Amino acid sequence: MILLSLIAALLLEQLHPLASRKYLYTWLSSYVQFFQHHFNAGEHRHGKIAWLIAVLLPLCGSAALYWLLYGSHPVFAWAFSVLVLYLTMGFRQFSHYFTDIHQALRENDVEKARGLLSAWRGAPCHELNAEEVARVTIEEALLASHHYVFGVMAWFVITMLLGLGPAGAVLYRLAQFLKARWGKKGDAEFGAFGTFARQAYHWMEWLPLRLTAITFAIVGDFEGTIYCWRTQARSWPDPEAGIVLASGAGALGVRLGLPIPQGGLPLDRPELGIGDEADADFMQSTVGLVWRALVFWMVLLLLLGLASLAGT
Repeated sequence: MILLSLIAALLLEQLHPLASRKYLYTWLSSYVQFFQHHFNAGEHRHGKIAWLIAVLLPLCGSAALYWLLYGSHPVFAWAFSVLVLYLTMGFRQFSHYFTDIHQALRENDVEKARGLLSAWRGAPCHELNAEEVARVTIEEALLASHHYVFGVMAWFVITMLLGLGPAGAVLYRLAQFLKARWGKKGDAEFGAFGTFARQAYHWMEWLPLRLTAITFAIVGDFEGTIYCWRTQARSWPDPEAGIVLASGAGALGVRLGLPIPQGGLPLDRPELGIGDEADADFMQSTVGLVWRALVFWMVLLLLLGLASLAGT
């Protein structure tokens, strides 16, 4: 059921992409705001209680609904799993930006590529040259592939194996949303209320990050991936993002990071990866890396499923 659910969700999103997640995000914002309003007193323990209640309610609800549907008929439970993945994975949520930027660079329309990248990142990128646009776009794609595909898949598989249904996908996406809403707030705004949201997401990311990096090593340049992961990931301002970026850069054999202009001044960023400068060809290689990684996960799940059947 795990493999079939993932395949069905990916096919569904490719054939009929979710046009907009704004209604889902609006509901999530209202949901999170409720707990923030009623629990935020600027202390760590209040943030911990609010996080646990906000996460456990949908987590238990999705698990209970899965069990109820499975008791009625396994097909209903499978359909529910597909629906949850369809709402939480978001493969096409970032791929269209990447494709359009890639096409613009192929056509030497740097201005269009800058505008698309600015819209994707939510930050101005009009000072970047073509190489810098390609470099930053690859970085965004690698991070998005982890956050919207491999991280969700990892927790989905974990809870499916534990008999909790697709609750892991809900857990991962909600924890990410809470970190963005509470964990990134400064002490002046939230006090210590958002500390636990950061800590919880950090704990949840430990395994998925390393699974993503190991997968990049297997389907890409193994030695380059391991070298960059071990020697460069910690130098990135966000060490968790550094694992994905360093391993991805090593797998591709491309140089990422490096200073970029921002507001008329150079934004200092450490170098990640080894090899050549980024360009449109490396963007195409990034697409290949992500798809190979996805296929690898599918094949691995297929083999695990066959081994489980053979053991029964």
